[in-house]
Amino acid sequence: QVQLVESGGGLVQPGGSLRLSCATSGLTFSIHAMSWYRQAPGKEREMVATITSTGGSTMYADSVKGRFTISRDYDKNTVYLQMSRLKSEDTAVYYCKARFDSRSSYYEHWGQGTQVTVSS
Repeated sequence: QVQLVESGGGLVQPGGSLRLSCATSGLTFSIHAMSWYRQAPGKEREMVATITSTGGSTMYADSVKGRFTISRDYDKNTVYLQMSRLKSEDTAVYYCKARFDSRSSYYEHWGQGTQVTVSS
């Protein structure tokens, strides 16, 4: 059974930092691209950051470039999102996603999400 479990969310003041973790199990971590998405109240879910299966390439939403860093640990089968200089507009539920692309299809798995609230 595939599981993605996010942790590390919470309440933080503007300008502060948080590190989110997504521990995976039941899948071959090294062949999955990993992403963080977020969804704020009343808004659509949006991609925040993605890292390739090899870890050789990353991609970020313009709104978080220079402030967030995605990384992965193959020994722990875990992906991280280091968030710095947080703003109120970063408030959202953050979700982890694992994606595997085969020749003819793709497979995705999602975590349950962790709440991040940026407020003074």
